[in-house]
Amino acid sequence: MNTTYTNHNFLRIAAAIPQLRVADSRYNAEQIENLMHKAADEAVKIVCFPELCITGYTCEDLFHQELLLDEAKESFLQLVERTAPLDIIAIVGLPLRVGDTLYNVAAVFGHNRILGFVPKTYLPNYNEFYERRWFSGADNLRLNEVEIRGERVPLGTQLLFQSEKVKCAIEVCEDLWVPVPPSSLHALAGANVIFNLSASNELIAKDDYRRQLIRQQSARCISGYVYASCGFGESTTDVVFAGNGYIAENGAILASSERFLFSGQLVISDIDVERLINERQKTTSFSYNAHSFVNPQEYKTIKFDMPINRSEKFSRTIAPHPFVPSSGEILEERCREIFNIQVSGLATRLKHTGIKTVTLGISGGLDSTLALLVCVRVFDKLGIPRSGIVGITMPGFGTTDQTYNNAIDLMRHLGVTTREISIREACIQHFKDIDHPEDLFNVTFENAQARERTQILMNVANQTGGLVVGTGDLSELALGWATYNGDHISMYAVNVSIPKTLVRYLVAYVAQTEGTTTARETLLDILQTPVSPELLPAENGKITQKTEDLVGPYELHDFFLYYMLRFGFRPAKIFFLAEKAFAVRQGSPTAEKYDKATIKHWLSTFYRRFFAQQFKRSCLPDGPKVGSVCLSPRGDWRMPSDACATAWLREVEEM
Repeated sequence: MNTTYTNHNFLRIAAAIPQLRVADSRYNAEQIENLMHKAADEAVKIVCFPELCITGYTCEDLFHQELLLDEAKESFLQLVERTAPLDIIAIVGLPLRVGDTLYNVAAVFGHNRILGFVPKTYLPNYNEFYERRWFSGADNLRLNEVEIRGERVPLGTQLLFQSEKVKCAIEVCEDLWVPVPPSSLHALAGANVIFNLSASNELIAKDDYRRQLIRQQSARCISGYVYASCGFGESTTDVVFAGNGYIAENGAILASSERFLFSGQLVISDIDVERLINERQKTTSFSYNAHSFVNPQEYKTIKFDMPINRSEKFSRTIAPHPFVPSSGEILEERCREIFNIQVSGLATRLKHTGIKTVTLGISGGLDSTLALLVCVRVFDKLGIPRSGIVGITMPGFGTTDQTYNNAIDLMRHLGVTTREISIREACIQHFKDIDHPEDLFNVTFENAQARERTQILMNVANQTGGLVVGTGDLSELALGWATYNGDHISMYAVNVSIPKTLVRYLVAYVAQTEGTTTARETLLDILQTPVSPELLPAENGKITQKTEDLVGPYELHDFFLYYMLRFGFRPAKIFFLAEKAFAVRQGSPTAEKYDKATIKHWLSTFYRRFFAQQFKRSCLPDGPKVGSVCLSPRGDWRMPSDACATAWLREVEEM
């Protein structure tokens, strides 16, 4: 059976925190059953409960009472039977006798089938913990099966529970806190979703540390990580339990519980299993590490069926701008980091070559503004006078007063050498030379201007003994929105791996932290300028050629680019994610920007242009990689220039 969420490999999971009574197994089983019904109603496919939730974690010496153990077993078996009709797999904790030894186990069951028991490996026996007084650890196991209900049920820590692409494994509470958690080995053996049944009490600042552990372990294992810890109802004789539920995926917390809640609760999210698989596939050191530490044959795989999730429920938030952090504080930190990477890259090139002059075209647009700001910071840090930065504005047929004035003002305020070289007469002469009508506004008309500007930059760089700094960005490279041997070429491209949606934030960041008040005013005006190459004649002094009217919204193309390159997703999944990212959200100021037809149209444009324009990316100038997506042929992206887009375009058409 297929485990996917509408065929896009999302696994809907939950961390459940029931309200319990200590040593009242029947009551606890009822509470667990109620939450299982709620989870099933929410289309959850796997739900994880806390450690020893059938009895309660804080039973202490009652774990040696025959009645408690028998009640726990009977309540568990009744729970298995009563929840058989539910379309869900559950993981609960209980004490389990195996021969004359007691184990703290996680039981996996669903559809009236007990899939396996996983005992806790590391039993804490320090400070407030005394688990070795009641239980034995997994290292004491001598059997790999246990008979229950007349069936032989797998028992052990090396168990993988698999349905299609989903491979689950389990560790219990303290297992996460040791230097080498069992989940690390489970992940190397193939598990891509880890469940942790826990009973972690509260101490000052402990939750922050616990949250970091979960997040980091999910990142280290490149996995989903579902954590459920007990809450209200456990004994507070000496400690308090807050009910911590977390769902993490590869370093990110997707959802978390409300702590110190006095009732049961579910924490639900959708783990992208395909994303995890793709990330492991790209991170080849992951499989090399597996060969060093894990023998997959030592693991037993238990297969189960999980019907296709036809529900429209989807709990995961998809950010419309994946390259841009949503939080103000994190965004500022990210901008500072990126800007410093750009600065360091260019500074190293200048230091290595001994060059003390740079040349770049200043258009009054966002990209050239960012490149100029990088140059200014580099020269200041290297102790080189800003006069060594030669900024050239090259007005042409489409240059407007706004962009021209902003270019001049910005260079003047920043104290760089300012030059103005019009390209009009040179282009008119060139049109005559090649017999091209001046009023034929086609690709030749446009590209001649771009190449003339590049020729000026290169020759002035030779004149001054300098280096041409490129201004083009990642989004333009993805779409091929650059003139070959024109703005496509430079001697060092500082914006080469920064997408258009992020450029705006970087300029805004520098506007607030750099330069004089007058420079800041110019920068803020540049931020309001429409994106345009200004290669077609202006009308009434206004920009007539807006890039996004021609190639589509950059925020959509950046979204497509991120999920195509970062995770290798197919068009249908990217389309699905785009729908979610740009959908109407109740009470949100960002109403639906793009309907399905619009997203589909520009997705087709993206693939068509991306494949057709690879030849430009095959010969890129040097430039610093700043994020997880880059198109340099020497870095992240190696693609033949003759690759066909047929399969991708066909899938878009068939959606």
